[in-house]
Amino acid sequence: MSASLSTHVLDTGRGEPAGGVRVELLRGDEHVGTGETDDDGRIPELAAGLDAGEYRLVFHPPSPFFRRVELAIVLDDGHYHVPLLVSPYGCASYRGS
Repeated sequence: MSASLSTHVLDTGRGEPAGGVRVELLRGDEHVGTGETDDDGRIPELAAGLDAGEYRLVFHPPSPFFRRVELAIVLDDGHYHVPLLVSPYGCASYRGS
């Protein structure tokens, strides 16, 4: 089994993609992947060839309130896309396609 992960960050307060956002992927305390969103707010491949299991996806968004948004996710076989919608005082995420 092998999993891959992509993400993007949208700044809903400004109504545009959030470029330059650092994103980390960890398994336990081990860094598995790190990237920064492009001008379109995307990281097309944060990591690939991942073993199934639990990971932590950590965003460092452009918000005066949120300094770090961490999601615990479980990956199985296949591709996963996990976006973050962030505004100055709110955020949401979902499993995208």
